[in-house]
Amino acid sequence: MSWSNPWDERFATEDYVYGTAPNRWLEAQDGLLPRMGRALAVADGEGRNGVWLAERGLRVTAVDGSRVGLEKARRLARERACAARYQTVLADLITWDCPAHAYELVVLCYLHLPPAPRRELHRRLAASLVPGGLLVMEAFTPRQLAFRTGGPSHPDLLYEPVELGRDFAGLEILHLEETELELEEGLLHRGRSAVLRLLARNASNPGR
Repeated sequence: MSWSNPWDERFATEDYVYGTAPNRWLEAQDGLLPRMGRALAVADGEGRNGVWLAERGLRVTAVDGSRVGLEKARRLARERACAARYQTVLADLITWDCPAHAYELVVLCYLHLPPAPRRELHRRLAASLVPGGLLVMEAFTPRQLAFRTGGPSHPDLLYEPVELGRDFAGLEILHLEETELELEEGLLHRGRSAVLRLLARNASNPGR
């Protein structure tokens, strides 16, 4: 099966098109993030989020549908001397079999799917957290269409706060906001943008 897709073409440059620094919302949670254990970096692309987590000592599984992006991510991990803690998985995230109760941290930044597969993926990601595990997410809202500084051009692929609250209702929502900010993420996320930011925790009691 060929995994070639438009993302391979987008990533087929020496530049890291979304930069190599982690997402600012993820970085802002540094004091809450686990210091050991397993992390899942969903749609990790060229590796900017997952490699940062591996540098911090976490054992990271980075899943993405672009072979080219993951090759660049592994190169970045080697350059930053954390390749032993950074594993990549090439997969279609709509059908990927995400393991349950496996991760202390799940990071999901700027993956935009149609509503039905998006809800199902969110359900599986919530189930993949161990008790006490954290989920950190950032995505564009439909208001982003007015800015044209990145993201999909179809509103069905963008996120509303009520949808995230519903999709992750089984988690404890620690923070959920819609905001505008200046993105400076490489060449393709740059300028005034409308985003959603979510921080949630699996508050279930494993003894029950």
